[in-house]
Amino acid sequence: MASEYYHIKCPKNVQSKYSLLVFTQDKEPFLPLTKFYYYQQKRISEGTALSYLKALERFFSWLSISSNYQGVRVKWSDNHLAVRAAIEDYLIYKLGCKLRSKEDFQLVIMTRKSPQTINHFLAAIKSFYKTALHLKLYTFQNPLIDAEYNIKIGNKTSLSMRENKPRLPKIAGTEIPSSPSYRKYSDSYFKLVATEWKPSIIADQDLPYIIYRAGSQIGWSLRDEVIIRMLFETGARVSEILELTLGDYRQRINQYEIATHNKGSEKKRTKFLRFSQDLLKLLIRYVNGERKTHAYNKQTFTKLSDNELIFLTRNGDPYNYRTFYYHWIKITEQAKIKMNIHKTRHWFVTSMIRSIYETASDSSQIEMKKKELINYIKWKDPETIKVYEHYFDEAAFRETHEIMAKQMQKYEQEYLSGSLNHGVHNKVANTSLPTEEIEWINEFYKGME
Repeated sequence: MASEYYHIKCPKNVQSKYSLLVFTQDKEPFLPLTKFYYYQQKRISEGTALSYLKALERFFSWLSISSNYQGVRVKWSDNHLAVRAAIEDYLIYKLGCKLRSKEDFQLVIMTRKSPQTINHFLAAIKSFYKTALHLKLYTFQNPLIDAEYNIKIGNKTSLSMRENKPRLPKIAGTEIPSSPSYRKYSDSYFKLVATEWKPSIIADQDLPYIIYRAGSQIGWSLRDEVIIRMLFETGARVSEILELTLGDYRQRINQYEIATHNKGSEKKRTKFLRFSQDLLKLLIRYVNGERKTHAYNKQTFTKLSDNELIFLTRNGDPYNYRTFYYHWIKITEQAKIKMNIHKTRHWFVTSMIRSIYETASDSSQIEMKKKELINYIKWKDPETIKVYEHYFDEAAFRETHEIMAKQMQKYEQEYLSGSLNHGVHNKVANTSLPTEEIEWINEFYKGME
C-alpha cells in the first residue's frame, strides 16, 4: 500500500521550529503528526520518535483508504469509539492479529501473519493520543483508555497521569502494591499477549445446569434465566441477545428462531438464533409477565410493536451489558466458577460437535454438518463466510440443533435428579472428541470471535 502520509526533514538552510513536516498524499501539511513528532523528540530518543512516526503514518494511511465505522471512513479526530473500532480492524485485517475480548480491554494475539512490530505500533498509537490530548488537538476521551475507565470516570482526567511527578521505583515505597493505586486506570485497552492464543475446550456437559442451579439458588429473574439459557442454547454473543426486538422474532417463519445482527453487520439482521420449545415458552411468559410489569408499554407478546426491545430493566429501560454482567458475576460466584460470558459460545460449539459425532452416519456427513455449523455461527471475516455459503442448509442445521436441544433437556434432568451427589465443578471435564476435532474447534473459535 502506497503511503498516504509521508514526512520531509527540514532543509538545513531553512529556519523552523519543526525538524520535519508531515504531509498527506495531496502534499498538504498535516500538523497533528508534525506536532506529535516535535513534542516527542524532546522526551524520547530521536530514533524512537521517528519510528513511532513511521508506524503512525502507515496507520493514518490505512485510515484514509480502508477504515469503516458505521459506513464511513474514520478520521483520527473522530470520537473515541470510532477510533477504537478502527484500531481493532487495523490490528485484525492489516496486521493479522486475533483479538480476545475481556471485561474492560482487548487481548491482542499475534499470529504467523503478524509482523514483529505489533508492540511498537501499540506504543506509538498510545503515545499519539496521549500527546494529542495534552496538546488539545483531540477533543474526545482517550480511545486507548480501558472500558472500565470510560464507564466510571467519563471525561475526567485519567488517574494514571500525575502532573510533574515521575514514577518512582517500587523500592522507594511510595506506592503500596496491595492498596488502590492511581494506576488503576491505564491507557492499555489493547494488551499484547506474547504467544499465540490456544483456547481451552469447554467440554463439561453439566456446565449450563450448574449455572442454572446457581441462578435459581440466588433467585434470578425470569429475564436473566431466559438470556442465560439462550446463550447456551444458541451460541450467540450476549450483545446479539440483549438487543433483540419483537420484530426480530416475527421476521422468522420458524417459531423457534429469531433474527439478530452479527458482529460487524452494523445492526443489520444477517443471522438467526435457534432455541428449544421450552425456551420459547419461558420467553413468552417473561414478556407477558415480568417484562409487562416494568415496561412503559403494557401490551402482551402478540400485541407489542416490532420495534419493542424484548429485554428491559426494572425501570423499563433497555437492558445493557453492564447491568447484565453484574447479575452474571453473582450467579457464577454462587456456582463457584470463574467464567467469561463469551465461554457460553465456546461451550455451544463443543456441544454441537459432540452431537454431530453422535448422530452422523459417516465422515462426509460429519464434514457437511460442521460446515452447516460454521455458517450458523457466522465467521467474523466475510470472505470466510462466502467460502461456506453454498454448503449451508438451514433445515439440516435445525435437525442437528434439535437433537442437541433434546440432549440438553435430558442432561439437565439427569443433573438435577442427581445434584445432591454431584461435587462442586471447579473445572470442566475432558472431552471425548478425537484429537483432530479438538484442533478443528480451536481454529473455529478463532474465526467466530
